[in-house]
Amino acid sequence: MSVEEEWRSKAGPWARATMPDGQKLDVVVTARHRSRDGRWWYECEAILPARHEAADGATKMMGAPTPISVESERIAEIPGEDYSLVSTDGAIAGRQWAIERLHQYTEDAPSRRLHRRDCWQVRNEHTLIPTREAVESQAHPDIATCDVCRPDKALPR
Repeated sequence: MSVEEEWRSKAGPWARATMPDGQKLDVVVTARHRSRDGRWWYECEAILPARHEAADGATKMMGAPTPISVESERIAEIPGEDYSLVSTDGAIAGRQWAIERLHQYTEDAPSRRLHRRDCWQVRNEHTLIPTREAVESQAHPDIATCDVCRPDKALPR
């Protein structure tokens, strides 16, 4: 078993992170966190090279887990990985999302719009909902997503 295969079998779930310079790096997802500004972050461990020196002075390269935080937009889940056990901080803590009732100008137009709770675009009648309902609402054809606050970028996938 190669070193890469050994890391993959011992840790997980894995995801593909896009670094600020555009490089792709496979990382171990350890948690998801919603920051106070409403943005979602993945807490991860990147397995980076590190020099290990033995007592006899011999050195070799090893992989060392290094904690990093990655914006949710820069994480791509890898098919076949199970993310259900990853802790999610801030996902259910209160009614963080707003569903705004819209005036329908045509029968095909959405009747409601999903926003982040603090979005300045919420003008009309609205209801605050928990994260679970907000995630489910994204699949509903009658509910549009706000183009300003982009709740789809902050909601867990």
